[in-house]
Amino acid sequence: MTVDFGNRISPDLNNIVMKLYQELNASPLPGMKEAIPAYSSLTVHYDLLYCSHHRPVGKTVYDWMGGLLHLRLKALDQEEMVSATEMIVPVCYDPFFGPDLPLLAKEKNMSMEEVVHLHTSVSYRVYLLGFLPGFTYLGETDEKLAMSRKMQPSSVSAGSIGIAGRQTGIYSLSSPGGWHIIGRTPLKIFDATRDPLTLLKPGDSVKFVSISKDEFKDY
Repeated sequence: MTVDFGNRISPDLNNIVMKLYQELNASPLPGMKEAIPAYSSLTVHYDLLYCSHHRPVGKTVYDWMGGLLHLRLKALDQEEMVSATEMIVPVCYDPFFGPDLPLLAKEKNMSMEEVVHLHTSVSYRVYLLGFLPGFTYLGETDEKLAMSRKMQPSSVSAGSIGIAGRQTGIYSLSSPGGWHIIGRTPLKIFDATRDPLTLLKPGDSVKFVSISKDEFKDY
């Protein structure tokens, strides 16, 4: 079951999503298996068999779960901001790690140093994880850096930092991708042997810090 708060990227809408997400994690609904937050929606997976056996007489599972979600949402203080963990993410913006940086700078009539300055000058909100395990969707970049996706995907290394539209993202694993790659972090964003599996989580705040190639190698 998906609760949709509006199909757009908005810190205010995502704050409501995260409030409901935290509430459901702290006190799950009957039969709930997991809750998955996104930009402006939250999806609840539940055990249909369990809910079928425990639903009130005369109600469908859908109506029962929808009613419970509605009550939880009404009880939320939607104005209260969720607490965010700030994470520092080192990035090497050398063209060796950011092969699309020269092209982006040329398209925007900037120097590469100006692009790096704009990209590192703000904190980004982790809106969701998806596409790949741990792939991190962050927003929003300065509008001066907005770039449409590539027409043809290319091979992207794990840890690469990309831009698509006004989103910036971190590739958690090596994969084909259509984002413009402007740098790479030495941090391991996803690790199947680690608990938790992902370094970042929805609701976190990320600040990118520029490092040199030598600093990258020393991590």
